[in-house]
This record gives sequence, C-alpha cells and structure tokens, in this order.
Amino acid sequence: MTAHSLDELLAAGVRGRHVLVRSDLNVPLEGESPQLKVSDDGRIRASLPVITKLAEAGARVIVTAHLGRPKGAPEEKFSLRPAVARLKELAAVTVKFAEDTVGPAAREAAAGLQDGEVLVLENVRFDPRETSKDDSEREAFAAELAALTADDGAYVDDAFGAVHRKHASVFDITRLLTAYQGDLVRTELQVLNRLTEAPQRPYVVVLGGSKVSDKLAVIENLLGKADYLLVGGGMVFTFLAAQGHKVGASLLEKDQLDTVRGYLARAKELGCTFILPTDIVVAEKFAADAAWEVVPADSIESASFGADGIGLDIGPESAEAFAHQIHSANTVFWNGPMGVFEFDAFANGTRTVAKALTGSDGFTVVGGGDSAAAVRTLGFDDDAFGHISTGGGASLEYLEGKELPGLAALDR
Repeated sequence: MTAHSLDELLAAGVRGRHVLVRSDLNVPLEGESPQLKVSDDGRIRASLPVITKLAEAGARVIVTAHLGRPKGAPEEKFSLRPAVARLKELAAVTVKFAEDTVGPAAREAAAGLQDGEVLVLENVRFDPRETSKDDSEREAFAAELAALTADDGAYVDDAFGAVHRKHASVFDITRLLTAYQGDLVRTELQVLNRLTEAPQRPYVVVLGGSKVSDKLAVIENLLGKADYLLVGGGMVFTFLAAQGHKVGASLLEKDQLDTVRGYLARAKELGCTFILPTDIVVAEKFAADAAWEVVPADSIESASFGADGIGLDIGPESAEAFAHQIHSANTVFWNGPMGVFEFDAFANGTRTVAKALTGSDGFTVVGGGDSAAAVRTLGFDDDAFGHISTGGGASLEYLEGKELPGLAALDR
C-alpha cells in the first residue's frame, strides 16, 4: 500500500476540519531560560510550508512536535515556546500555543480553533507515554491526541526527523486517524531514493562526526553502492589506528578496530575506495584557543605535543583533496563534520567540504544533524546545496536499509 499524500487530503477538503500535524520543531536553542532563543531555524522553515498550506485551505491545524530529550515530564529548557515564537515570526497565519500537550489548555485551545488557525501543543515528550515501550501506554496517549481533532480529524506526518521512532505521535496515531504523508517527508524520501536506487556516478559519500560506531551500518550498506568513501571527523582516528598508526590522545574506539579493518579489506573487493586524510590538525588540548600544528596523518605523535596531542580537524591538504573528489562527483552525500567546526581554528576542513558541495555540478545532499548545523553556522545558504535533510538519524537509518516505523505506519 502507498501512503496517502497531502494533496489527497486537500482534495477531499479540510475547511473546518481539525488536522493533527506531526512537525519537526526540534531546533537548537541558545541563551539561558527563560530567555532561550532559536539558534538555527532550519527545521522550522522546513515545517512551515505544510502548516501554511493546510491553514490557508481552512483547516484547524494542531501541531505536535518534540524538542530535545526530556524525561517524560515538563522541563523549561525543553519547552517548545522559543520554537513557537520563531514560527509566529515566520508564519503568515495565526499561530497559538498550548501550555500542555493533551491537558486542559490543549483541549480548550483545540476546541476554540477557528478555520485557518494553527495551535502548537507543548513538547509531546513531556508525556512519558509518547516514548513508552508499552504499546498500550502509547496507544492511550495517541487516543488523547486524536480526541483533540473532534469527529472529523485527519493526521499528517511531516516530521521526517522522527519517522525512525516508534512513538505515539508518529506510529500509534495512524491507527486512529486517516494518515497522510506530508510534503517534507515525501521530498526527503525522493532524495534518499536517488541516493540508494540509481545514483549518478561517480557517487561520493563523505562521512565525519565523532564515532565510527554511529556510522557502522551505513558504511556496511554503502560499501557496495558508493564509488568513494571519504572519512574525516573524530571517526577517522579509528581508521588510522586500524592501519597501524598512532593517534595520540585523539578519539579512538578500540573495540571497532577489527570492524574497520574488515571494511577496508571489503571495499577493495567491492570496487569502493576509502579516502582518508593525509594530514591532521593536532591540538594541545580540546579548546578553542589551544595551540595546534598540522602533521602527517601517519605520524600524529610527531607534533610537539607528543602522545598528548589530540586531532581536531583534517589538515588543509586533505581538505583540498576531499574538495577535488567532490567536484569530480555526480552525486554527493555528506554526513558529519570534518572537525570541531564550533572552534574557528578547527573549522577549515568542514568549511572546505561545504564550499566544495556548493560549487559542485552534481546532486549534493547534506545529511541533516550536525552537518546541517555546520553549514548554517559557517554562513552557507541552504539554497546552495541540492538538499539539506531535516533528519540526521532518520536519513542514516534509511541509508542503512532499515524499516522506519513512521513510514511503515503511513503505508498500512
């Protein structure tokens, strides 16, 4: 069965109807409570088109979303209030906020919605039943969410960043309301299908981030699909150690060394080439103002810091080599920064990779999460890339070949 589209819902008519929309408003915040502000509104902007489309068609839109990982109870630092404030600034429709999720405030506000108005409920994860492992608890919470839509409700999942979770507002709700696939989810799937089914070659995958263990399954699945796998970030030190090199005090997952050696061996058999850095920026300590040196990747401890040195970025030679490989590709998928981009001294590798993607003639995809945050932090425009995913974890799990509960629920 194929998921119902948003266009099908609009064609059926939504004026006067309550439509529950699962959006992704899980945005980074800055400052101190209660003066928290959104530092990257990318996911809010990505969620806005579907919310607006429904409101302008006359729907009474109820938005449910999460922020952070609260422990099943209200926490001010995880309130959706700052995200809703930013949504109000961006939206051309009326946006209201309920101080609870399915409590008195939510019920009263939902009942009082007028055609074309939007109500955002407080963080759905403030209720422990949202993420419960107990099916009956999740189902009970989903029923309370569905009850907010009265007798003629519908459900739209537009939160790609949450479709890999078996949560009440993503999975169980589809058993109670007729469910539709939001435009954002549809676009994300179209992009990921281009990466997995018939990518234009050469196909280059750039992987970074802190840990190899976070990327094991995606590496496994891409070995037979990608032409080149470029590895940077903290995970590169496990690759270098697997080749027999010392890495000082750099991040190292010793329990993954054999796995990485296996990947390096299998890649040759499958016609996939791993490209590792040839130079590394090694720092005296993990700090923005730390002293640093550029040394060959195979002799990290030759830096003046010796075995205490910590690798915090790929070197300039490696960054340029990665950029050259990206420019020669017809398809590029990038997930994970090349270094500690939050510190300016160690942002060059990430900046160079991002710039290379903006100058590519191929189809370029930034795989959400830290990569999306990095390109915006470093001043790049979203429109300069083929696609910036809103779902880091969901994107990776899709590329791993896993079934994502939220997508499966839309297809049933």
